[in-house]
Amino acid sequence: MPRTTKHYVTFDRRKRDKLEALYNANVPVKIIADELGYSFQAIYHELKHGYYMHRNSDWTETKKYSADKAQLSADINATAKGAPIKLGKDKEFASFVEDMVLKGYSPGAILLYIKEHGLQFKTKVCRVTLYSYIDKGVFLRISNKNLLRKGERKKKTTQEKHPKKLPNVEHSIEKRTPEINERTSFGHWEGDTVVGKRKKGETLLVFTERLTRMEIIFKSFNKTAASTVYALNRLERKLGSSNFRKIFKSITFDNGTEFCDTEGMETSPYTKKRRTTVYYCHPYCSSERGSNENQNGFIRRFIPKGTAISDYSNAYIQYVQNFINDYPRTIFNGENSTKRFTTELKKLNIENFLMKIQKIS
Repeated sequence: MPRTTKHYVTFDRRKRDKLEALYNANVPVKIIADELGYSFQAIYHELKHGYYMHRNSDWTETKKYSADKAQLSADINATAKGAPIKLGKDKEFASFVEDMVLKGYSPGAILLYIKEHGLQFKTKVCRVTLYSYIDKGVFLRISNKNLLRKGERKKKTTQEKHPKKLPNVEHSIEKRTPEINERTSFGHWEGDTVVGKRKKGETLLVFTERLTRMEIIFKSFNKTAASTVYALNRLERKLGSSNFRKIFKSITFDNGTEFCDTEGMETSPYTKKRRTTVYYCHPYCSSERGSNENQNGFIRRFIPKGTAISDYSNAYIQYVQNFINDYPRTIFNGENSTKRFTTELKKLNIENFLMKIQKIS
């Protein structure tokens, strides 16, 4: 015979009040069970939580049931629900998690890192459980304030925004081919500028490859169109014009003034030919550069808003870039962007890319 699934329905306050009235009126348990829709074993189990000795007027005592006492017991037990903490005395795992969070890793990325590198710990938890432990303050050195996506969010402003015009309708993001939009081919990038304490002075020019999420970060003199074109020229000079065209097939920018020189960014000063194709997002649609915006969040973890870019050395910028590219990603089943990007470069027979761009900053 097929096994039937048992369904357990707990007592609520209304049913406990009814149980109190029936039991204290000396109604047999069997009849009470039929009346409330429970087995008589369930009734006896519930009665244990609310028994008390009632003293009569003749000083004799009778066992009675109190709905108040049973409800109080149920409320206390409810606070202890949930699986016990799995960490126990696994200090090695706890210390590893704390160190990784302080380095900038999310709980999900930590578990992917453990899996990718074949690390072994006594404790095994899922991503949700690890987040829960951090929220509950199980760890000594970290809290959810140390997580990138936790903490206070910036309040949305109600200030009216006036749309800007695209620099060139022919370069609208709507003109991108399906293979770019669907991330099915390599060599299509998203670009942006990360500013420092002041809009004047050094900035960071950042690029994110859409297929592999590879990140390139290097300093720019200022937030001007001339500095952006100069930075792309340096990048082409280091890689070579042929390799540049293979790696940077297209770049999608927002509508900032530093990206307004479409012709200068697209045309190579060395070959006088087109080296890439530039597209522009719709005004105030940062989601159209979703990968780039997400990675900017990583950068801000290391270079907070309100700090001058000039305060950070090229070596530190390189460290931030390497951290992002070596970060294990759920979308890649734990692999990182460096591995994926290197695989694509091998298909193009391009070597030493990372060494060359390190010398650009």
